[in-house]
Amino acid sequence: MDGVAIIIILAIAGVASVLLFAVKGLLDQVPDVIESAGKARDTWHRFKKPELPPSADDQEPPAAA
Repeated sequence: MDGVAIIIILAIAGVASVLLFAVKGLLDQVPDVIESAGKARDTWHRFKKPELPPSADDQEPPAAA
C-alpha cells in the first residue's frame, strides 16, 4: 500500500506541475495578444475613416513667374 500512495502523490505533483507550466505559458502570451488586438483595432479605424484629399483652401496660390 505504501508504494501506491507514493505513486499517487508523485502523479498529483506531476499533473500540478504540468498545469502550472501550461498556465504560465498562456499568461506569457496575454501581453502580445492585447498588443495585437490594439493594432488591429487601430488599423480597422483607419480603414473605416477615409482620408479626405486636401481641399483647395489648403493649397497656396501659384507663384508668379
